[in-house]
Amino acid sequence: MPFPPLVAPASALPDGESERAARQIRLPEIGEDGQRRLSAARVCVIGAGGLGSPTLLYLASAGIGTICIVDDDVVDTSNLQRQVLFGVADVGRLKGHVASERIRALSPHTTVVREHERLTAGNAERILAGFDLVIDGSDTFDTRYAVADACDALGVPLVWGSVLRFDAQATVFWSRPPHGEPVRLRDVFPTAPPAEDVPTCADAGVLGALCGQVGALLAAEAVKLICGIGDPIVGRMLVIDALSARTREVPLVPASVTAPASVTAHAPRAVARTIAPEDLDRLDDLLLLDVREDDEFRAGSIPGAVSIPLGRLRADPSIVVVDRPVVVFCQIGPRARAAASALRAVAPDAEILLLDGGYQAWSAGASADHA
Repeated sequence: MPFPPLVAPASALPDGESERAARQIRLPEIGEDGQRRLSAARVCVIGAGGLGSPTLLYLASAGIGTICIVDDDVVDTSNLQRQVLFGVADVGRLKGHVASERIRALSPHTTVVREHERLTAGNAERILAGFDLVIDGSDTFDTRYAVADACDALGVPLVWGSVLRFDAQATVFWSRPPHGEPVRLRDVFPTAPPAEDVPTCADAGVLGALCGQVGALLAAEAVKLICGIGDPIVGRMLVIDALSARTREVPLVPASVTAPASVTAHAPRAVARTIAPEDLDRLDDLLLLDVREDDEFRAGSIPGAVSIPLGRLRADPSIVVVDRPVVVFCQIGPRARAAASALRAVAPDAEILLLDGGYQAWSAGASADHA
Protein backbone atom coordinates (compact mmCIF):
# COMPACT_ATOMS: atom_id res chain seq x y z
CA MET A 1 0.00 0.00 0.00
CA PRO A 2 1.56 3.38 -0.98
CA PHE A 3 2.13 6.04 1.66
CA PRO A 4 2.57 9.80 1.32
CA PRO A 5 6.21 10.99 1.27
CA LEU A 6 7.80 10.79 4.69
CA VAL A 7 10.02 13.84 4.21
CA ALA A 8 9.38 17.29 2.73
CA PRO A 9 11.81 18.21 -0.08
CA ALA A 10 14.83 20.42 0.51
CA SER A 11 14.64 23.82 -1.18
CA ALA A 12 17.48 22.87 -3.53
CA LEU A 13 20.06 20.16 -4.12
CA PRO A 14 23.68 20.78 -3.09
CA ASP A 15 26.07 21.80 -5.85
CA GLY A 16 27.03 18.80 -7.97
CA GLU A 17 24.36 16.50 -6.52
CA SER A 18 22.22 16.56 -9.68
CA GLU A 19 25.15 15.17 -11.63
CA ARG A 20 26.18 12.64 -8.99
CA ALA A 21 22.63 11.25 -8.67
CA ALA A 22 21.67 11.73 -12.32
CA ARG A 23 20.71 8.09 -13.00
CA GLN A 24 18.47 8.01 -9.92
CA ILE A 25 16.87 11.37 -10.72
CA ARG A 26 16.06 10.02 -14.16
CA LEU A 27 13.60 7.61 -12.55
CA PRO A 28 10.22 9.33 -12.97
CA GLU A 29 9.04 8.02 -9.58
CA ILE A 30 11.91 9.89 -7.91
CA GLY A 31 12.91 12.81 -10.14
CA GLU A 32 14.43 15.97 -8.70
CA ASP A 33 11.60 16.33 -6.18
CA GLY A 34 12.35 12.90 -4.74
CA GLN A 35 16.07 13.59 -4.73
CA ARG A 36 15.46 16.75 -2.73
CA ARG A 37 13.42 14.70 -0.25
CA LEU A 38 16.34 12.29 0.12
CA SER A 39 18.68 15.25 0.62
CA ALA A 40 16.47 16.52 3.46
CA ALA A 41 16.04 13.10 5.09
CA ARG A 42 17.52 12.11 8.44
CA VAL A 43 18.05 8.34 8.78
CA CYS A 44 19.51 6.45 11.75
CA VAL A 45 21.14 3.05 11.19
CA ILE A 46 21.65 0.73 14.15
CA GLY A 47 24.80 -1.29 13.64
CA ALA A 48 27.49 -1.06 10.98
CA GLY A 49 27.86 -4.81 10.64
CA GLY A 50 26.63 -7.39 8.14
CA LEU A 51 23.35 -5.60 7.42
CA GLY A 52 24.43 -2.08 8.34
CA SER A 53 27.43 -2.08 5.98
CA PRO A 54 25.54 -2.46 2.67
CA THR A 55 22.64 -0.39 4.01
CA LEU A 56 24.94 2.53 4.81
CA LEU A 57 26.67 2.32 1.43
CA TYR A 58 23.38 2.45 -0.47
CA LEU A 59 21.90 5.17 1.71
CA ALA A 60 24.98 7.30 1.04
CA SER A 61 24.94 6.58 -2.68
CA ALA A 62 21.23 7.48 -2.75
CA GLY A 63 22.05 10.94 -1.37
CA ILE A 64 20.51 10.80 2.12
CA GLY A 65 21.19 14.17 3.74
CA THR A 66 21.94 13.02 7.29
CA ILE A 67 22.96 9.52 8.35
CA CYS A 68 23.46 8.52 11.97
CA ILE A 69 25.55 5.43 12.74
CA VAL A 70 25.01 3.78 16.12
CA ASP A 71 27.86 1.33 16.76
CA ASP A 72 30.42 1.01 19.55
CA ASP A 73 32.37 -1.91 18.08
CA VAL A 74 35.75 -2.16 16.35
CA VAL A 75 36.54 -3.96 13.11
CA ASP A 76 37.58 -7.59 13.54
CA THR A 77 39.14 -9.82 10.89
CA SER A 78 36.13 -12.15 11.06
CA ASN A 79 33.89 -9.22 10.01
CA LEU A 80 35.47 -8.87 6.57
CA GLN A 81 33.61 -11.82 5.02
CA ARG A 82 30.31 -9.93 5.10
CA GLN A 83 30.84 -6.36 6.39
CA VAL A 84 31.71 -4.76 3.07
CA LEU A 85 32.43 -1.31 4.52
CA PHE A 86 35.74 -2.52 5.89
CA GLY A 87 39.09 -3.75 4.63
CA VAL A 88 42.07 -5.50 6.15
CA ALA A 89 43.71 -2.17 6.98
CA ASP A 90 40.66 -1.22 9.10
CA VAL A 91 41.01 -4.08 11.60
CA GLY A 92 41.09 -2.64 15.12
CA ARG A 93 39.54 0.71 14.13
CA LEU A 94 36.14 1.93 15.31
CA LYS A 95 33.48 0.89 12.84
CA GLY A 96 31.76 4.27 13.09
CA HIS A 97 34.92 6.13 12.07
CA VAL A 98 35.55 3.88 9.07
CA ALA A 99 31.90 4.00 8.01
CA SER A 100 31.97 7.81 8.15
CA GLU A 101 34.96 7.91 5.79
CA ARG A 102 33.26 5.58 3.30
CA ILE A 103 30.01 7.56 3.39
CA ARG A 104 31.74 10.87 2.77
CA ALA A 105 33.69 9.34 -0.11
CA LEU A 106 30.42 8.28 -1.74
CA SER A 107 28.34 11.34 -0.88
CA PRO A 108 30.36 14.39 0.18
CA HIS A 109 27.22 16.39 1.01
CA THR A 110 25.92 13.81 3.51
CA THR A 111 26.20 14.80 7.17
CA VAL A 112 27.36 11.86 9.29
CA VAL A 113 26.42 11.61 12.97
CA ARG A 114 28.30 9.00 15.01
CA GLU A 115 27.00 7.49 18.24
CA HIS A 116 29.79 5.41 19.78
CA GLU A 117 27.67 3.82 22.49
CA ARG A 118 25.58 0.72 22.83
CA LEU A 119 21.91 1.47 22.36
CA THR A 120 19.81 0.34 25.33
CA ALA A 121 16.25 0.70 26.56
CA GLY A 122 17.49 3.60 28.69
CA ASN A 123 19.02 5.69 25.91
CA ALA A 124 17.14 4.56 22.79
CA GLU A 125 14.56 7.36 22.65
CA ARG A 126 17.22 10.00 23.22
CA ILE A 127 19.41 8.63 20.41
CA LEU A 128 16.59 8.09 17.90
CA ALA A 129 14.65 11.31 18.52
CA GLY A 130 14.67 13.68 15.56
CA PHE A 131 15.17 11.09 12.82
CA ASP A 132 12.63 10.47 10.07
CA LEU A 133 13.29 6.75 9.84
CA VAL A 134 15.31 4.07 11.63
CA ILE A 135 16.95 1.00 10.10
CA ASP A 136 17.81 -1.82 12.49
CA GLY A 137 20.80 -3.94 11.53
CA SER A 138 21.70 -4.95 15.08
CA ASP A 139 22.48 -8.51 16.14
CA THR A 140 21.13 -8.85 19.70
CA PHE A 141 17.57 -9.16 20.90
CA ASP A 142 18.05 -6.63 23.69
CA THR A 143 19.01 -3.99 21.14
CA ARG A 144 16.28 -4.95 18.68
CA TYR A 145 13.53 -4.64 21.28
CA ALA A 146 14.97 -1.39 22.65
CA VAL A 147 15.02 0.07 19.12
CA ALA A 148 11.51 -1.16 18.34
CA ASP A 149 10.03 0.17 21.58
CA ALA A 150 11.65 3.57 21.05
CA CYS A 151 10.40 3.76 17.45
CA ASP A 152 6.90 2.85 18.66
CA ALA A 153 7.01 5.65 21.21
CA LEU A 154 8.37 8.16 18.69
CA GLY A 155 6.01 7.04 15.91
CA VAL A 156 8.76 6.67 13.30
CA PRO A 157 8.92 3.76 10.84
CA LEU A 158 11.39 0.99 11.65
CA VAL A 159 12.91 -0.76 8.63
CA TRP A 160 13.89 -4.14 10.03
CA GLY A 161 15.96 -7.04 8.77
CA SER A 162 17.46 -10.24 10.10
CA VAL A 163 19.97 -12.70 8.59
CA LEU A 164 21.34 -16.02 9.87
CA ARG A 165 22.96 -18.78 7.87
CA PHE A 166 21.09 -18.85 4.50
CA ASP A 167 17.82 -17.39 5.82
CA ALA A 168 16.65 -13.79 6.04
CA GLN A 169 13.59 -11.74 6.94
CA ALA A 170 12.71 -8.12 6.22
CA THR A 171 9.75 -5.86 7.00
CA VAL A 172 8.75 -2.35 8.12
CA PHE A 173 7.24 -1.92 11.57
CA TRP A 174 5.29 1.30 12.14
CA SER A 175 3.25 2.26 15.19
CA ARG A 176 1.66 5.33 13.54
CA PRO A 177 1.37 4.80 9.79
CA PRO A 178 -0.56 7.46 7.83
CA HIS A 179 -3.25 4.87 7.15
CA GLY A 180 -3.89 1.19 7.78
CA GLU A 181 -3.27 -0.85 10.91
CA PRO A 182 -0.08 -0.30 12.93
CA VAL A 183 2.19 -3.35 13.09
CA ARG A 184 4.93 -3.44 15.70
CA LEU A 185 7.77 -5.84 16.42
CA ARG A 186 6.00 -6.99 19.59
CA ASP A 187 2.87 -7.82 17.58
CA VAL A 188 4.90 -10.40 15.68
CA PHE A 189 7.45 -11.42 18.33
CA PRO A 190 5.90 -10.45 21.71
CA THR A 191 8.96 -11.36 23.76
CA ALA A 192 12.56 -12.16 23.01
CA PRO A 193 13.56 -15.82 23.18
CA PRO A 194 16.20 -16.79 25.74
CA ALA A 195 19.63 -15.78 24.45
CA GLU A 196 20.93 -19.34 24.84
CA ASP A 197 18.21 -20.61 22.47
CA VAL A 198 19.30 -18.42 19.56
CA PRO A 199 22.57 -19.13 17.72
CA THR A 200 24.76 -16.20 16.76
CA CYS A 201 26.50 -15.75 13.43
CA ALA A 202 29.66 -16.93 15.17
CA ASP A 203 27.91 -20.18 16.13
CA ALA A 204 25.79 -20.87 13.05
CA GLY A 205 27.50 -18.90 10.28
CA VAL A 206 26.04 -16.53 7.71
CA LEU A 207 26.25 -16.12 3.94
CA GLY A 208 27.92 -12.78 3.30
CA ALA A 209 26.17 -12.15 -0.02
CA LEU A 210 22.78 -12.56 1.70
CA CYS A 211 23.71 -9.73 4.08
CA GLY A 212 24.35 -7.58 1.00
CA GLN A 213 21.04 -8.58 -0.56
CA VAL A 214 19.03 -7.73 2.55
CA GLY A 215 20.98 -4.56 3.32
CA ALA A 216 20.29 -3.25 -0.17
CA LEU A 217 16.61 -4.14 0.29
CA LEU A 218 16.45 -2.17 3.56
CA ALA A 219 18.02 0.86 1.89
CA ALA A 220 15.52 0.60 -0.97
CA GLU A 221 12.63 0.52 1.51
CA ALA A 222 14.00 3.67 3.16
CA VAL A 223 14.14 5.45 -0.22
CA LYS A 224 10.56 4.38 -1.02
CA LEU A 225 9.22 5.64 2.30
CA ILE A 226 11.09 8.94 2.12
CA CYS A 227 9.91 9.64 -1.43
CA GLY A 228 6.41 8.15 -1.03
CA ILE A 229 6.75 5.71 -3.92
CA GLY A 230 5.95 2.06 -4.49
CA ASP A 231 4.54 -0.41 -2.01
CA PRO A 232 6.64 -0.60 1.19
CA ILE A 233 6.75 -3.88 3.10
CA VAL A 234 4.44 -2.69 5.86
CA GLY A 235 2.13 -5.37 7.21
CA ARG A 236 4.01 -8.19 5.51
CA MET A 237 7.27 -10.01 6.07
CA LEU A 238 9.59 -11.04 3.25
CA VAL A 239 11.24 -14.38 3.96
CA ILE A 240 14.29 -15.25 1.87
CA ASP A 241 15.85 -18.70 1.49
CA ALA A 242 19.17 -18.14 -0.25
CA LEU A 243 19.87 -21.85 -0.72
CA SER A 244 16.77 -22.39 -2.84
CA ALA A 245 16.74 -18.82 -4.21
CA ARG A 246 13.11 -18.47 -3.13
CA THR A 247 11.32 -15.54 -1.53
CA ARG A 248 7.91 -15.77 0.06
CA GLU A 249 5.67 -13.28 1.81
CA VAL A 250 3.99 -13.70 5.19
CA PRO A 251 1.15 -11.32 6.18
CA LEU A 252 1.61 -9.77 9.62
CA VAL A 253 -1.39 -9.53 11.93
CA PRO A 254 -1.53 -6.45 14.22
CA ALA A 255 -2.16 -7.02 17.91
CA SER A 256 -5.57 -5.32 17.52
CA VAL A 257 -6.70 -7.93 14.99
CA THR A 258 -7.68 -11.44 16.04
CA ALA A 259 -6.57 -14.17 13.67
CA PRO A 260 -9.48 -15.99 11.97
CA ALA A 261 -10.58 -19.22 13.60
CA SER A 262 -9.68 -21.09 10.41
CA VAL A 263 -6.08 -20.00 10.87
CA THR A 264 -5.74 -20.95 14.52
CA ALA A 265 -7.66 -24.21 14.03
CA HIS A 266 -5.13 -25.42 11.48
CA ALA A 267 -2.01 -24.04 13.13
CA PRO A 268 0.59 -26.72 13.84
CA ARG A 269 0.82 -27.83 17.43
CA ALA A 270 3.75 -26.43 19.33
CA VAL A 271 6.65 -28.81 19.72
CA ALA A 272 7.14 -28.87 23.48
CA ARG A 273 8.33 -32.39 24.29
CA THR A 274 12.00 -33.00 24.84
CA ILE A 275 14.00 -36.09 25.64
CA ALA A 276 17.20 -36.23 27.65
CA PRO A 277 20.23 -37.83 25.99
CA GLU A 278 20.39 -40.53 28.63
CA ASP A 279 16.79 -41.55 27.85
CA LEU A 280 17.35 -42.30 24.16
CA ASP A 281 17.94 -46.00 24.85
CA ARG A 282 14.44 -46.25 26.34
CA LEU A 283 12.77 -45.61 22.97
CA ASP A 284 12.37 -48.45 20.49
CA ASP A 285 12.41 -47.98 16.72
CA LEU A 286 13.08 -44.26 16.61
CA LEU A 287 14.51 -42.03 13.90
CA LEU A 288 17.45 -39.91 15.06
CA LEU A 289 17.56 -36.85 12.80
CA ASP A 290 20.69 -34.70 12.75
CA VAL A 291 19.87 -31.33 11.12
CA ARG A 292 23.36 -29.84 11.38
CA GLU A 293 25.47 -29.21 8.30
CA ASP A 294 27.26 -32.04 6.49
CA ASP A 295 30.69 -31.06 7.82
CA GLU A 296 29.37 -31.04 11.39
CA PHE A 297 27.85 -34.49 10.88
CA ARG A 298 31.09 -35.87 9.47
CA ALA A 299 33.00 -34.51 12.45
CA GLY A 300 30.86 -36.60 14.80
CA SER A 301 27.25 -37.55 15.45
CA ILE A 302 25.09 -39.91 17.46
CA PRO A 303 25.43 -43.50 16.19
CA GLY A 304 22.57 -44.39 13.87
CA ALA A 305 21.55 -40.79 13.19
CA VAL A 306 20.41 -39.72 9.72
CA SER A 307 21.84 -36.45 8.37
CA ILE A 308 19.46 -33.98 6.73
CA PRO A 309 20.69 -30.37 7.15
CA LEU A 310 18.07 -27.84 8.16
CA GLY A 311 18.12 -25.94 4.86
CA ARG A 312 17.44 -29.12 2.86
CA LEU A 313 14.68 -30.18 5.26
CA ARG A 314 12.98 -26.77 5.15
CA ALA A 315 13.01 -26.83 1.35
CA ASP A 316 11.12 -30.15 1.37
CA PRO A 317 10.03 -31.53 4.77
CA SER A 318 8.39 -34.51 3.05
CA ILE A 319 11.83 -36.05 2.46
CA VAL A 320 11.59 -37.29 6.06
CA VAL A 321 9.35 -40.34 6.37
CA VAL A 322 7.64 -39.82 9.73
CA ASP A 323 6.36 -43.34 10.43
CA ARG A 324 7.89 -43.69 13.91
CA PRO A 325 9.02 -41.38 16.72
CA VAL A 326 11.51 -38.79 15.49
CA VAL A 327 14.16 -37.27 17.74
CA VAL A 328 15.54 -34.11 16.14
CA PHE A 329 18.83 -32.58 17.20
CA CYS A 330 21.41 -30.01 16.16
CA GLN A 331 24.47 -28.76 18.05
CA ILE A 332 22.53 -27.07 20.86
CA GLY A 333 18.84 -26.73 19.99
CA PRO A 334 17.65 -23.77 17.84
CA ARG A 335 18.01 -25.49 14.45
CA ALA A 336 16.30 -28.59 15.82
CA ARG A 337 13.30 -26.52 16.90
CA ALA A 338 13.02 -25.00 13.43
CA ALA A 339 13.26 -28.46 11.85
CA ALA A 340 10.65 -29.88 14.23
CA SER A 341 8.25 -27.06 13.31
CA ALA A 342 8.74 -27.80 9.61
CA LEU A 343 8.06 -31.49 10.18
CA ARG A 344 5.02 -30.74 12.32
CA ALA A 345 3.55 -28.67 9.47
CA VAL A 346 3.48 -31.72 7.16
CA ALA A 347 2.88 -34.36 9.85
CA PRO A 348 0.77 -32.72 12.59
CA ASP A 349 0.06 -35.97 14.43
CA ALA A 350 3.59 -37.35 14.40
CA GLU A 351 5.57 -37.95 17.57
CA ILE A 352 8.44 -35.46 17.25
CA LEU A 353 10.82 -34.88 20.13
CA LEU A 354 13.75 -32.54 20.67
CA LEU A 355 16.99 -33.83 22.12
CA ASP A 356 17.55 -31.70 25.21
CA GLY A 357 20.85 -29.84 24.81
CA GLY A 358 21.46 -31.25 21.35
CA TYR A 359 24.56 -33.09 20.21
CA GLN A 360 26.67 -31.02 22.59
CA ALA A 361 24.84 -32.46 25.61
CA TRP A 362 24.90 -36.01 24.21
CA SER A 363 28.62 -35.75 23.44
CA ALA A 364 29.40 -34.46 26.94
CA GLY A 365 27.50 -37.36 28.46
CA ALA A 366 29.22 -39.90 26.22
CA SER A 367 32.61 -38.48 27.14
CA ALA A 368 31.77 -38.71 30.84
CA ASP A 369 30.70 -42.33 30.44
CA HIS A 370 34.10 -43.22 28.96
CA ALA A 371 36.15 -41.17 31.40
